[in-house]
Amino acid sequence: MELNQIGRESQRYPAADDCSSCSLLLFISVLALMFSPAVAYDPLDPTGNITIKWDVISWTADGYVAVVTMNNFQMYRHIMSPGWTLGWTWAKKEVIWSMVGAQATEQGDCSKFKANLPHCCKKTPAIVDLLPGVPYNQQIANCCKGGVVGSYGQDPAAAVSAFQVSVGQSGTSNKTVKLPQNFTLLGPGLGYTCGPAKVVPSTIFLTPDKRRKTQALMTWNVTCTYSQFLASKHPTCCVSFSSFYNDTIIPCRSCACGCENKNCIKSDSNLLSTPGINTPKKDNAPLLQCTQHMCPIRVHWHVKLNYKEYWRAKIAITNFNYRMNYTLWTLVIQHPSLDNVTEVFSFDYKPLVPYGSINDTGMFYGMKYYNDLLMEAGAYGNVQSELLLRKDASTFTFKKGWAFPRKVYFNGDECMMPPPDAYPHLPNSSPVGAPPLILRNLAASVIALMLMVMW
Repeated sequence: MELNQIGRESQRYPAADDCSSCSLLLFISVLALMFSPAVAYDPLDPTGNITIKWDVISWTADGYVAVVTMNNFQMYRHIMSPGWTLGWTWAKKEVIWSMVGAQATEQGDCSKFKANLPHCCKKTPAIVDLLPGVPYNQQIANCCKGGVVGSYGQDPAAAVSAFQVSVGQSGTSNKTVKLPQNFTLLGPGLGYTCGPAKVVPSTIFLTPDKRRKTQALMTWNVTCTYSQFLASKHPTCCVSFSSFYNDTIIPCRSCACGCENKNCIKSDSNLLSTPGINTPKKDNAPLLQCTQHMCPIRVHWHVKLNYKEYWRAKIAITNFNYRMNYTLWTLVIQHPSLDNVTEVFSFDYKPLVPYGSINDTGMFYGMKYYNDLLMEAGAYGNVQSELLLRKDASTFTFKKGWAFPRKVYFNGDECMMPPPDAYPHLPNSSPVGAPPLILRNLAASVIALMLMVMW
């Protein structure tokens, strides 16, 4: 195979200085807690989580029937194909008699049962969603989407998944039921940490005519939060910059997403015509195009035009993974000028205001049936849009990289930014409020014409 060997970039870190005082030690400890993967705190979505709710809807001879609902309250992070896998450990010797809308990946050892074998006898079952198109008698509401769950900010109606489970050899009342333990969630890979199950007030249900209320016999919740540090050793995307006022293009950092994966394919390789080259692997292992950054995704921000009262930027997202296309993709950008967005031309846009009055963060995503699918690497592996922003006279400037984003997230993961000292800078002769280039050229032409007439 024609494979390009990508070298590993060595990294050096300065040795930590000895602590000179207890206060310094305390400061370092606080920092360690703040950036610990277990905290799983996202400053742009501080309340985002996935809440898994168990509603016991009936008791049976040896257990209960429950509806399990997974609500994704993350504003811009969704679960894409091949979908979620939910696991837990039974507190006693419970078994799963049957399921609707989902299935256990393994039945386990059910040899002690002589007839009516359970659906799953494992102490630690792993549950997956059913695929679309299963028979209606195997479905319940919000099931059977192949484990794909949308983000809450993009589409609240799609940010839910559910299944029904019949549990046996368990308690048959609120006092005798033991809650499952050690919940795990793959979405579809690592990154989520789940807390313990906690009993909460029973869920209230409305009948279809909304004239009668019923309630669950018992309800408990499990909350799962995401940490990018747990999900991946390296970033999964990078950012590049350019501008109309500087010919320099600032590329993604070298090895921005790590260069440990030494196998990649050149964009002009004959291997790309091999049948099945774009087929995803079971472990979702990428097949990347050879680049200096080795990232699956690159986000490019171009400062395009300058008007008297407005300015225009262009965003381009490029996929370098030959084995992955991205459905329901999201792009989150933090920039102080996003509170003055006038128009977004080819993406849908929604402001994110996690801290009340501070409106500097927005989510971009594809228009349905138009560009909500980012194709695999190749000629069609990109989506792009432009946005028009109104100038705020008190803050706007092209100096010191102000026109470029502070943070960029793709599909909920923060992207590697270029170093601040590399941002495109204004020519030394350009004032802060320089007129658009076309106006400067027009003025020069008029002056030249006047001189010719006078001559």
